[in-house]
Amino acid sequence: MEAFIPKLNVNIDHVATLRQQRLGFYPSVIAAAKEVERAGADGITIHLREDRRHIQDYDVFGLKKILKTKLNLEMAIAPEIVNVALEVKPEWATLVPEKRAELTTEGGLDVIKNQKALGRITYKFHKAGIQVSFFVDPDLRQVRASAALGADYIELHTGTYADAVLKKNTDKEFLKLKYAAEEASLLGLRLNAGHGLNYGNIKRMRKIREIEEFSIGHSIISRAVFTGLYKAVREMLALTR
Repeated sequence: MEAFIPKLNVNIDHVATLRQQRLGFYPSVIAAAKEVERAGADGITIHLREDRRHIQDYDVFGLKKILKTKLNLEMAIAPEIVNVALEVKPEWATLVPEKRAELTTEGGLDVIKNQKALGRITYKFHKAGIQVSFFVDPDLRQVRASAALGADYIELHTGTYADAVLKKNTDKEFLKLKYAAEEASLLGLRLNAGHGLNYGNIKRMRKIREIEEFSIGHSIISRAVFTGLYKAVREMLALTR
């Protein structure tokens, strides 16, 4: 049997977070992406938020030009951001909910509530050659709605699992992710997972064999403060592979 080897996509938003603290030009998002690729990661994720708190438009265009792997653009369904995506044409776009006051994305997209807008965007992106992923909680209703709207992927929100402290809660959240992954696979959806994953809790996630790719950012960039970015990525690759 062929070995199960999920891919690793590294989110480099927080390199831009540090840069924007001084509104300068370093640390360079482009340089960070090159180092992540050199370490062996399979792709780069960035989130172009409406408030532009970290990643800027020029980062998106610049990365698309230089990446040797692939670009995953996380984005809200706001028309302004949709237009940027249609111009840049990343390999795929992950549609996420977004609130101005949140520190980071707090949960999955309500696909059922936003199905009309998501259907229109999915059609536009497919026409432009962009694969579409919906960032959803491990809720079977949301998984089924994603398949019905023609998403190529879903990315399961692992934040509640990652934040759980008691073992019984961790077990409960892990089972939700497992059942959602199985449902996605039955419906023909390809599967990614991310949010809050780190060097400890990633190990158990490897047991969900339907997951093709993990999207991990904050823990890798935090680790890089002490080890350097190349080594931080290599350490995470060792755990995911």
